[in-house]
Amino acid sequence: MNRYHLTHVTEFSYDGPVSESYNQVRLRPIHDERQTCVSFRLTTTPASRGTAYLDSFGNWVHQFNILAEHRRLQVEAKCVVLAHDAAALVPGAMTLAELDSRRAELNEEYYDFLAPSAYVPHLPGLLDLIESAEKDSGGTVSGFALAASDLIHERFRYVKGATHVHSSIADSLSVGAGVCQDFAHLLLGVVRMRGLPGRYVSGYMVPESSNAPDARLEEVIGGQASHAWAEVYLPEGGWFGLDPTLGNAVGLRHVRVAYGRDYNDVAPVRGIYRGESGQRLSVDVRVRPELNDDGHEQMNRAPETEAADESVATERPQQPAQQQSQQ
Repeated sequence: MNRYHLTHVTEFSYDGPVSESYNQVRLRPIHDERQTCVSFRLTTTPASRGTAYLDSFGNWVHQFNILAEHRRLQVEAKCVVLAHDAAALVPGAMTLAELDSRRAELNEEYYDFLAPSAYVPHLPGLLDLIESAEKDSGGTVSGFALAASDLIHERFRYVKGATHVHSSIADSLSVGAGVCQDFAHLLLGVVRMRGLPGRYVSGYMVPESSNAPDARLEEVIGGQASHAWAEVYLPEGGWFGLDPTLGNAVGLRHVRVAYGRDYNDVAPVRGIYRGESGQRLSVDVRVRPELNDDGHEQMNRAPETEAADESVATERPQQPAQQQSQQ
């Protein structure tokens, strides 16, 4: 397992005074058998007292309000995460024909992760990808998921600015390009239309050493910033992560923060405020392995006890999402 320190700072600068800022963030990493969130602390400037709850997908959501006038808002999340070894996606025996016979069962249990959404509509433009993935699948469900991820990685170009935060897969299909958010949405569209449940994953990717072959590519796609990928549910083996942006399976360097149907369910920072001032957004994300006294990365650390939440928060029932995103 690997141990990482993460710092995520989001800052909004306003052209004039604003007030009554109501915000929610999804920045605390997931804590489960594959990943341990050892500690988490959320602070804001101006200071605020917040509340926290688990949403319907099991993600931690922190809410805070700043009622007084202010011209700047900074949200800083710091955490320590242990990443555990996860089971690799290996070719399975279930065929695509068997999957078709279980469509009704899967749709009943995983409807949210099969139904189209605003970011992931079921479009005719995906049919060619589905057909090609079937040809390369060897007739198996796991082969189809791997082939679909590989095809998206090969056919679509990573181009910063080709899409925007509210783009659906229709935009990526039209320009043949996108960013990690679009690549994840494309994979979700392909697997869902074929009858496989898929969920969007937001998180971070710890970069390799600068001497590694993929280091420059990872720097381009946000190796030191937020990242996104997808998880596909295979009836014979559970949820498996695939990263179509990098063309790799998800591994120890992928740190999961939140699950959802698409980006709209997991936006890191979202809120509304009162005021007519424009705003500028800056985000600084730093992810690094823990170092020992000799300056070497520490691996194979024993897991810690249950995660400690150091933010000022108490649990409360699930609340509706805010209506406007500060993105």
